Amino acid sequence: MDLSNLKPAKGSRKPRKRIARGEGSGHGGTSTRGHKGAKSRSGYSKKIGFEGGQMPLIRRAPKFGFKNKNRVEFKAINISTIEKIAVENNLSEIDFIVLKSKGVVSKNDKVKILGKGQLTKKVVVKAHSFSKTAIEAIEKNGGQAIIVEK
Repeated sequence: MDLSNLKPAKGSRKPRKRIARGEGSGHGGTSTRGHKGAKSRSGYSKKIGFEGGQMPLIRRAPKFGFKNKNRVEFKAINISTIEKIAVENNLSEIDFIVLKSKGVVSKNDKVKILGKGQLTKKVVVKAHSFSKTAIEAIEKNGGQAIIVEK
């Protein structure tokens, strides 16, 4: 037994369909492609979304509105969350690294601090953006709102 005489198990493989080898083969003439049309031609490939000539769903569906390709998506975090993290961990400075370690944000998020909740501790907060109410709440307790670039 060596590599030159290996064969698949009997009955495990069907014989290959020999297409376009004359009428006697049973697969001559149209070569199992049927008659006429794009699918019978060589080089045919169906386009993505093609529905057999029916108007494709993407063209039937209504389109409206405006999508700004330059939109910056922020992860919103409230003052109440900042307060909770600062008190539980006895922190006076909260930045992206702290928020990421606490599982509040992911590595590619941009952070915006919003003003919902109460802040009782003096905290320096570093984020990509702040709302006006958040800045007021942070500075009311003697803290700082510092905008950082990513």
